[in-house]
Formats: sequence, structure tokens, C-alpha cells
Amino acid sequence: MSIKEPMLKVKNLKKYFNVSKGLLHAVDNVSFEIYDGQTLGVVGESGCGKSTLGRCILRLIEPTDGEIIFDGENIRELSNKDMRYMRRQMQIIFQDPFSSLDPRKTVGEAIEEPLLINKIIKVREERLSKVRDIMEVVGLSQRLINTYPHELDGGRRQRIGIARALIFNPKFIICDEPVSALDVSIQAQIINLLQELQEKFDLTYVFITHDLSVVNYISNDIAVMYLGKIVEKASSEALFGNPMHPYTKALISSIPIPDIRKKQDMIVLKGEITSPINPKEVCRFAKRCDYVQEVCNIQEPELREIEPGHFVACHLI
Repeated sequence: MSIKEPMLKVKNLKKYFNVSKGLLHAVDNVSFEIYDGQTLGVVGESGCGKSTLGRCILRLIEPTDGEIIFDGENIRELSNKDMRYMRRQMQIIFQDPFSSLDPRKTVGEAIEEPLLINKIIKVREERLSKVRDIMEVVGLSQRLINTYPHELDGGRRQRIGIARALIFNPKFIICDEPVSALDVSIQAQIINLLQELQEKFDLTYVFITHDLSVVNYISNDIAVMYLGKIVEKASSEALFGNPMHPYTKALISSIPIPDIRKKQDMIVLKGEITSPINPKEVCRFAKRCDYVQEVCNIQEPELREIEPGHFVACHLI
């Protein structure tokens, strides 16, 4: 019996930015795997590097170091021409549906554009037929094909972004906070749509968000990031049922309880946030941790498998 290989394997991925004070470690030695048809949720507070991680995986931003193995091929070794072809299989849905669309293009032109640029379908009638089919798939009415983004609400704009991502029939999609700019009721519609599309087209997702309620609902596995590093990774059930890292516990405790009769024991993080510029090889969460030990300020904890499929980077565990 053959062992199933992951669709995406990220090994020791790093992205450093040169700034005036040194090197900013946006993504620092991140590794994970995703299997076909699964969703990996990546969660963390603003500035933790989760969006940079997503862009590095697609090489929209060139990584500093590490490997990105997609379907058995290290895409960091591909030429620009080969990478252009590979991106038909790897797409992204951006956070802000308005700023990611050209305001001068109609809905139909925006969805058609990737086909024109990549010269996929040369006959215009066939392209328009493909556009209409995709619009129907994502729940956009045919009457909107000649409207402009500013005439639509946020939910419909995001459906345009989803349609653009689907136009190539990709295998893998980075969802970079696709619902954070939307109203709560619209968020539910878009999340349900993404799940329906995943089942219909056997898609694999990396779902980036800061909302733990959302990531718990949609993800098979969840990776918690803090200042460029994964501090905990487990199945959604294991992470919420038995969080181990102090940062993960604090995040989960902040999820609002929709029952005013229940007391919410929220963990309030105090202390100074460690600078991501030229960080020392120590625990980056130590200055905000209530359980800090001497070793935390001397040695950086490694991400270790504590239980089957449950990885934690903490000296306490």
C-alpha cells in the first residue's frame, strides 16, 4: 500500500526584510504539510506573519530561504515562466475585495482578465461562456456582468475575487482573511460558499485569519503563529479541546461567549511584545507569558510533537 504524499510541504520557510535597524524576521523557520482536500487554518494576531507566509508560498513575495514542495516539485527552483504556469494550480483570495479589483473593469472583465493574460481561451465567446459559468458557481447573478465593483456590496465583490481564483480550476487556494472586511451575516455566506466549493472541486485551502471562531469552523488543522513562528499546530478538535501553548490558551479565552449568564475567564496578555527585528534565539513569547522560566530567556523552544499530530513549541510542555 502506497503512502499518500501531502499536496503541499513547506520546510524551514523564512522571509526576512531589510529595514533600517536590521533584519525583520516576518516568517522564521516555518514547516508544515497539507493533504489533498484539507484546510489548514493559520491564526494569530496582526503582524505575526501569516499573510506574508501565504504570499511566500505562492512566491508573490520571494522567500529568503526554505523549500515549498507542491505536488512533489520544489517551486522555489522554477523559472518565472514555469512559475506562471504553476500558478494556474495555486491561487489566492485577498482580504479586501475592493482594493484587489480594478475599479475600471466590469465584473465580467475582471473575471475574464486571467484568461486573457494567460491566453487560455482565445475565442471571446468561449471566454464569456466560461465567465458566466463561474459567476453561477460563486452565486453572482448574470445581470451583474456589466456592473462595476463600486456598485456592489462587499459580499458580491468577494465573490468576484473567488471567481477569479477559480477561473483556472486550481487545486490549491490561499484564503488571506477573505471574510474579515465583511459584515458578520455576509461572512457566514462566504465561508459556506468556500466549503461548498471545496467539496465540489476537491480544493485544498490555507485559510488565514485572526478570528478563531471562523478558523475552528472551516479548518481540519490549525497552526497558531506568533512573531513569525508556529508555536502550536494540531487538529481543530485537539487545539480547541486541549490547547497547550500559553499563547493559544489566551487566544481561545478571548472568543466571546454568546451567553451573558456565563462568566468568561479571559486571559489578558500583559508585557512588552518582542521586536521581530534581529530577534535573539530565545522564546519570543517570554515577555508576555505568566509561566516564564529561566530557560525561556536562554534557549528558543523547538516545535515538537507532544501527542500524535499535536505540535507545541514551549519549554513548559
